[in-house]
Amino acid sequence: METNIPEIAVLGHPNEGKSSVLSTLAEDDSVRISPYPGETTTCRTFPVIIDGREILRFTDTPGFQNPGRLLAHYRSLTGSTEQKLRDLLAYAASATDLAEDHELLTPVARGAGIIYVVNGARPIRHVDRDEMELLRLIGKPRMAVINSKDEDSRSVDRWKDELAIHFNSIRRFNAHRAGYRERLALLEALKSIDQDWQQTFSGVIAVVEQNWNNRISASAHIITRFLTESLGLKLSAGLENAAAEHEVRARLTERYTSRIATLEKQAHDQIRGLFRHRRFDYRLPPRSILNEEIFSERSWQLLGLSKNQLILLGGLSGGAVGAGIDVAALGHGLGLFTALGAVGGALGALTGRKRLDYASSLLGIKISGARLTIGPAASISLLFVLINRSLHYFEHMANWSHGRRDYQELSQPPEDQSIANHTSDWPAAQLKLCNEFFRSAENPESEKHRAAAVDMETLLVKTLLAVVTQR
Repeated sequence: METNIPEIAVLGHPNEGKSSVLSTLAEDDSVRISPYPGETTTCRTFPVIIDGREILRFTDTPGFQNPGRLLAHYRSLTGSTEQKLRDLLAYAASATDLAEDHELLTPVARGAGIIYVVNGARPIRHVDRDEMELLRLIGKPRMAVINSKDEDSRSVDRWKDELAIHFNSIRRFNAHRAGYRERLALLEALKSIDQDWQQTFSGVIAVVEQNWNNRISASAHIITRFLTESLGLKLSAGLENAAAEHEVRARLTERYTSRIATLEKQAHDQIRGLFRHRRFDYRLPPRSILNEEIFSERSWQLLGLSKNQLILLGGLSGGAVGAGIDVAALGHGLGLFTALGAVGGALGALTGRKRLDYASSLLGIKISGARLTIGPAASISLLFVLINRSLHYFEHMANWSHGRRDYQELSQPPEDQSIANHTSDWPAAQLKLCNEFFRSAENPESEKHRAAAVDMETLLVKTLLAVVTQR
């Protein structure tokens, strides 16, 4: 193990949330988290690796078992602080019932800084004061973290007063809700607790910030590529005779919508990987719009273009934009949601010929000779539905704390952003950019589309940054 990489040992009483704090700080969902005290009995180190280079390591430790006994023995020792720590470690190693205490002191003895985690929802006990005083006497750089949920913080003020006596710095940190900014703020605080750490942690923070920006850019690139592939998607099938047209249309429409869903899943999985959510395959919150199918009525109502945006786009392009839903909304004076309801029905509740006629206008189904072709997409509203769904997924991945484990129990998204339309206030300039991207997607290798894709990616970077900043 390299010695020039800063190490932080996460200490505390059993079942105080140490592992949750570590998992969130290290962005590592492989950290074992259990509601039962005493599950962690040995130290385990989790490196923070960015671009193939380890920049920081966190060490999970067992909870204190005998802090009063350790404190009493430490006070009986003589010599320098370092010598007394070595003697205390030897003392813990000599007694079987101090095995876990020896384990948690080991990284401290080798020079690790300390994050001491307490549960701010409970009152302070004598055993807590013994732990805090022992860590104060040991004299290593140390920070206290009050791990508490916002709605359960009745003892936080008393904890702050007590911790101020023993620690260089105190931070309140909700391991189940902390996002990028909270993690960065804690790293900034770590930098300040020891003068010798300032240069090292400044470098760590700079790498973390750059990596975060790289994730935003990579997410925008993934979404842009997904949009290009989806909008330009074209499938065809042979028509043996006119009587087979209905069946072929139905089969081809199913293949088309299924392929779009597959492309979306592939893009979302790549975004998930960027944010290091690897271990748990959890379900999205029940209220999330992402639980709706892409071509459902509700998706198009909530995530598509507004009526004003459709009209504005029509003016920018000198007429109705796209076909299908856009023509219905603009050319025939129908209310937006009436038209959208027809689109949803076309791929959902409606049946037979009427269903396929709507699908034809939306998806661009054409007959040429003895072949039937579907795509490229004929409605620009599809572009906005796909953008908003991608933004929702990005928001969920970027803001989901790695220390959180209630994947299946959530009744709503972490920030209740279940149905927000992130593009509803995009002005004329951004709508024009989207229109150019949509119209050029039919020829993805053209210079025109390459230029439009660069503009789209730039727009998405700004939007993604806004999504995580608003949290």
